[in-house]
Amino acid sequence: MQGLFQDEPEQTAARVLLDGFNDMVLDYAIPPGMSKVTRGSRVEVPLRNRTTTGTVIKLTPPDAEWGNRLKLITRLIDDTPAVGAKLMDLAEWAARYYAVPVEQLIRCIVPEPVRREHHEEKTRKMVVLVQWPGDEEMNKINAKAPRQAAILRYLHQSESKREPLADLGGSPALTPCRALEKRGFVRIEEEVVHRDPAAQENFAPSCPLKLNEEQQHALDIITQASDSQSTKPIVLQGVTGSGKTEVYLQAAAHVLQHGKGVLILVPEISLTPQTMARFKSRFAESDTKVAILHSAMSDGERFDEWHAIHRGKARIAIGPRSALFAPVQNLGLIIVDEEHDSSYKQENSPRYHGRDLAVLRAHLEGATVVLGSATPSLESLYNVASGKYSMLRMDKRADGQRLPLTRVLDMRTEAKDKRYLGILSERLRMAMEDRLKKGEQTILLLNRRGFARSLQCPDCGHIVSCEHCSLPLTYHATENRLICHICGYRAAVPRKCPECGSANILLEGYGTQKVEKLLRNCFPNARIQRVDADVAARKNALRDILADFRAHRIDILLGTQMISKGLDFPGVTLVGVLNADIGLSMPDPRAAERTFQLLTQVAGRAGRGDIDGEVIIQTFTPHAPAIQYARRHDTDGFAETELALRQELEFPPYTHMSVLTVRSPKEDLADFSINSLYKKLKRILPEGVVISDPLPAPIAKAYGQFRYQCTLKSRSARQVADIVSKEIRELNSGEDVIFTLDIDAYSFM
Repeated sequence: MQGLFQDEPEQTAARVLLDGFNDMVLDYAIPPGMSKVTRGSRVEVPLRNRTTTGTVIKLTPPDAEWGNRLKLITRLIDDTPAVGAKLMDLAEWAARYYAVPVEQLIRCIVPEPVRREHHEEKTRKMVVLVQWPGDEEMNKINAKAPRQAAILRYLHQSESKREPLADLGGSPALTPCRALEKRGFVRIEEEVVHRDPAAQENFAPSCPLKLNEEQQHALDIITQASDSQSTKPIVLQGVTGSGKTEVYLQAAAHVLQHGKGVLILVPEISLTPQTMARFKSRFAESDTKVAILHSAMSDGERFDEWHAIHRGKARIAIGPRSALFAPVQNLGLIIVDEEHDSSYKQENSPRYHGRDLAVLRAHLEGATVVLGSATPSLESLYNVASGKYSMLRMDKRADGQRLPLTRVLDMRTEAKDKRYLGILSERLRMAMEDRLKKGEQTILLLNRRGFARSLQCPDCGHIVSCEHCSLPLTYHATENRLICHICGYRAAVPRKCPECGSANILLEGYGTQKVEKLLRNCFPNARIQRVDADVAARKNALRDILADFRAHRIDILLGTQMISKGLDFPGVTLVGVLNADIGLSMPDPRAAERTFQLLTQVAGRAGRGDIDGEVIIQTFTPHAPAIQYARRHDTDGFAETELALRQELEFPPYTHMSVLTVRSPKEDLADFSINSLYKKLKRILPEGVVISDPLPAPIAKAYGQFRYQCTLKSRSARQVADIVSKEIRELNSGEDVIFTLDIDAYSFM
């Protein structure tokens, strides 16, 4: 990165990214006396016959032709830039690496509620007791204005002597309060109300726990790295239940004591409430505010939490991938929990990887970064082996409990009981029944939502598919609709086959809804709850369900991969995986790695309390290496085997893989466009860059657009980004064709 970020000469113009105009960028002159305008500043500027707001992305000398005619910036909104210099550097580096305009990264750093024009802090009126009138005067007020007297008595009895106007009767109380203010008895003032997403929750203070030898060693290394401002990433590989979170908490406390800030990244929103609760409880009695940032919050909450971080009032920020850009002041520690998780990779533009940018941000800010996981990504393990990262291990559970016993059931030979439709093996059913009798809890994982995978005619073989995507529609019983899991298209369930008219059309396969119905029939007295994207779409639904499960108000929790990681439920003694093969057949170089990680992570939810845990994995491919290594909780063995295979095939982490996709509503146009680009790239790509032949994507049609792909393998991702993005810009393919380049791709569909 040396030489990329250079000191700029004295400038007189600013390039401004305008809010709400789809990445419109215009140049404005900086007026005399506004010297504090710099990269990252928020400004108000004229636009046609009105004003709008924007973010300064660059300071430039005025263009020779337009310099004297540039409009002046109207106002500097805040003396402190919304995007600090280090975050601007991060945005510029990421924009070039991922081949996207820097404007897209700036919009990630300054969230939409902060950018929105006229979005203001919420305030409320407070009434403060200034002087008690005395008994004689009070009697007169009581006789002439009993309402004023009641307000005075209420304030007098208040411990703080100040109360919200709303608690004194709201708007009707304003007139008597004004009268009291004129006489000098009270004062009415405006108070900023912080919209806290956790305002309704109480966090009981927690104390640091005594660490075991492995935890203490890990903490010592992390705090030493922080004290010396070492930016070499640390991989913390700790088995599930090894107490990584306690190490994070105590490392954060150390960093805070030295006046620095902390950023905690979790892979999904579902993990944010648990992580937030642990940090808020630990720092409940200190003056350290913990802020959270994620997309499920209201705009007002995101606005207030972002400003609390930006102004240094909150020194700990927690959230999923997008929280990477939180404006934490004097950043000293970044923790990426479950760093292996593919959720850290953004699947729409800008397609950045949160873990990788966290490593870069730590380097730019002089902070320590810890990448924690029971199943580290092969990229991180490769970087450890090459000396780029350092490794810490925690191989024992913090409570001394053993890792759960894991059984693999071969569903090809397992006796099928027709009552359970081949979904639930007899061994798993009996194990669940035994746990229910003992008052223990069970987690069931099925990484497919819906009731049935598809609707198929047994007479002609026709499968009812989405009109806009090349995928079968999934039947959802709760809505009695066929739904596309790509574009969301909904259709009524046909009574007859649309192709041949047969009435024998059948539901094939199963999803979480069908399993839920089966479980309710099988265990009529059990308290069962399903968790998938359909349920989690309701605000706070996932948080409330997990709270109920933790409080033992749910016996069986059935869910997709969102319940597989990071959650700590001491009452769970049994974990069942209903179809471990779902991810293995995906056309993806990381299919085996993801399956191993998913199985190992969900297995780790069992036996975290006082009772040993058990895991039952149902599979049709019991001898697959990913399943066998997961059965033995053998991360090292899996990594050694898989890395050897990846090296032979020249797959990541031994090479960078990027996916070039062309989309168009016209199939022939998509086909022609990608072949034209392919032929040109084939001629100009340097030696060592391998490009595959253009073919229809595995999902050949989505959102009404036909999709074609090429895959590029190279030693340098930046080399591919520079060359391919330049050729795309010069191709001038028209509005009906959209090219996307996904650097370090995680999805090949």
